[in-house]
Amino acid sequence: MPNTEKDPPIDTVALTQSLIRRESVTPADGGAMDVVQRALEGLGFTCTRLKFGEIENLYARRGTTGPNLCFAGHTDVVPGGMRSLWKYDPFGAEIHDGQIIGRGAVDMKGALAAWIAAVSRVVEADISPRGSLSFLITGDEEGEATNGTVRVVEWLRERGEVIDHCVVGEPSSSQTLGDMIKVGRRGSINATFTVTGKQGHVAYPQRARNPLPVLVDLLAALKSRRLDDGYEAFPPSNLEITTIDTGNTATNVIPQLATARVNIRFNPSHTGASLKAWFEHLAAEHAQSSGAKIDVRIIISGEAFLTESGPFVDLIAEVVRGQFGIETDRSTSGGTSDARFIRALCPVVEFGLVGQAMHQINECVPVTELEALTDAYAALIAAYFARFK
Repeated sequence: MPNTEKDPPIDTVALTQSLIRRESVTPADGGAMDVVQRALEGLGFTCTRLKFGEIENLYARRGTTGPNLCFAGHTDVVPGGMRSLWKYDPFGAEIHDGQIIGRGAVDMKGALAAWIAAVSRVVEADISPRGSLSFLITGDEEGEATNGTVRVVEWLRERGEVIDHCVVGEPSSSQTLGDMIKVGRRGSINATFTVTGKQGHVAYPQRARNPLPVLVDLLAALKSRRLDDGYEAFPPSNLEITTIDTGNTATNVIPQLATARVNIRFNPSHTGASLKAWFEHLAAEHAQSSGAKIDVRIIISGEAFLTESGPFVDLIAEVVRGQFGIETDRSTSGGTSDARFIRALCPVVEFGLVGQAMHQINECVPVTELEALTDAYAALIAAYFARFK
């Protein structure tokens, strides 16, 4: 990758502030993707903007040969919430007591800025003359995730674009920078069960058909199954009942409908399809035995996956050890991320900031932590191209 200019490396803090000041609450972009594109084009990247529905996405690449190391992340953020509860403007990106304060500072505009700044150092120093660097950036990670990374991955596969390894900049660290990386994630499936009965007066149950006992029995059957005893690097899968509702405000009425929603966070012992089949089979069984109509609506948010230990995972662990003097925990904990889509392309690991403040009021990141992450990312890029040739 020839270097044609010797501009000063990008400043991580200034770029983080610039990104935070774009009010990019999903699905709005607020100009955040323009900030990313300008920075990358200035570093010699070829940028392709991909808009699906309302969502702005970007794929950028510098270089034409392999290996191709990709950084994946998102510019969208969750809402700021009640501004009166913020000590400072959630989109002001002010620095106080050594911390940048603002929505997205941790999740994950700070890490995105850190990787871009790290790349600018690599470009300036010509550390990676062979191979390619790329970015897969979406504006739909905090939303429904239907027009973001999943669509970009489809676009890349249709064009035969090869990504060899990917780092996702989610805030993977737990207490201190680098103490945890994510090498996998549990899958997630949501199911909504709706039992239809017949409304009536509670004093005349023979004239009604109460859907609630049917729903209670169904939920008891769901909860009684031990899903598994865990899987390598994963805890046991768990099913949680997240809501039960009838919409009934009266005390003397048997309701017409009863609805419940459940979620399973599952390890690789299961697939979304196998759990979906179980939900549907159980609903059909209880419908037949009770005589009630039971509808089930299922959404599979993501499949479980694990990036096996090997050269790529080991390399990141070595960089953490070298930069921070600690052994990182190779974890699969937490919710879902866009890594669940990227794993269809290549091995993927999440490595980013400490996640304690993400999504909170007064979200903030220490300037020193941002700078340390930039150093680590630069070291990782250099080590990657030294090892993978």
